[in-house]
Amino acid sequence: MQFLTDSHIDFMKYRKVFIWVSVLLLVIACAELFFLTGLNLGIDFAGGTQLTVRLREDGSQEELRRTFENAGLREAQIQRYGIGNSEFLIKTPVVGGSEEGSGTAMIDALNADLNSDAAGRHDLNQRGAEALGALLYEADPNTRVGVDEVAARVEYETIAQAILERRKILTIFNSWDQLADIEGVNEAVLSTLKEKAFFGAFYVLQNENVGPQIGSELRTKGVLAVVLSFFGMLLYIWFRFELRFGIGALVAVVHDFMITLGLFALLNYEFNLSTIAAFLTLVGYSVNDSVVIFDRVRENMRRSRRMPLLDVINTSLNQTLSRTILTSGTTLLVLVCLFTLGGEVIRGFAFVLMIGVIVGTYSSIFVASPFALAWEKYFGRDAKAKRKQG
Repeated sequence: MQFLTDSHIDFMKYRKVFIWVSVLLLVIACAELFFLTGLNLGIDFAGGTQLTVRLREDGSQEELRRTFENAGLREAQIQRYGIGNSEFLIKTPVVGGSEEGSGTAMIDALNADLNSDAAGRHDLNQRGAEALGALLYEADPNTRVGVDEVAARVEYETIAQAILERRKILTIFNSWDQLADIEGVNEAVLSTLKEKAFFGAFYVLQNENVGPQIGSELRTKGVLAVVLSFFGMLLYIWFRFELRFGIGALVAVVHDFMITLGLFALLNYEFNLSTIAAFLTLVGYSVNDSVVIFDRVRENMRRSRRMPLLDVINTSLNQTLSRTILTSGTTLLVLVCLFTLGGEVIRGFAFVLMIGVIVGTYSSIFVASPFALAWEKYFGRDAKAKRKQG
């Protein structure tokens, strides 16, 4: 897999041009983050409630949006989830002073629109085992209550639990045939359920609540994790190589982070805890790419002590170019597959890594190395000696 083994590209010839391109991209990214769109914070950081619901029949975001607007929840965000048109993520900020109130308000809005014909019956796609067991005990389809009330209560609670276990497998009930083969559900029990219960139009797969205080703490810890990773990388490269290379790698990492973050904000992807994980991965990948190049630079400096640093860097970049293209290309291929085929849940995560690999490959050549060269020119030993002589 070796190719470009004898390339002689003068990467450093246009280093000032690429630096100005990077500066322009950074300005655009910062403007997008701080003055224009900003980050679309998920409930992990902003607080609020997130419902994951599955509908019995296919639906659309527009229909659900009208449902919540009619209930006064105009800030609800709705997006598709998974494969098909029956699962949705619904997010809303805190309603009524509590996160639990937000979830209740969303479920009430769905019930008012989708289950308006319930007429006081029990929803088998929402009721818990306790409520369903109480329903069966009150109706007493097996005529057990008058004989042994304790045994009757246990029997009906066991049947209710078995029904809910089946619901966990199916995630949502669509027909009475799905209950017919459950242990304990005989003709009498099934007849009672048909009379007093119904299959609701949706099922809540997940209900997550995050308070504003917790969200604020997570934001602080997320920022701290990223900042510590920056300085950790700087200290590692400073110790492993030299300060000039550490500065170059750190500038490249900040460059990759900010440009990717700005594009992430521009496309309005949700910023959540998995996104923090993606950005930390990006930091590691970017530094790794720079380390490979700097390691070759150090080797060539030992072999050719009289060669100017600019020529050493150019030679090293050409020698590692094949490896850089292969590593980035194969990684990018996997990430493109994740981004296009992985579904809505990991799309933001895959996007960060996909753009990060592209920008990281660019910066390891056109940002990290030029900054290491600039540091040596203005702050290196020769520069210090000239200043002393002057």
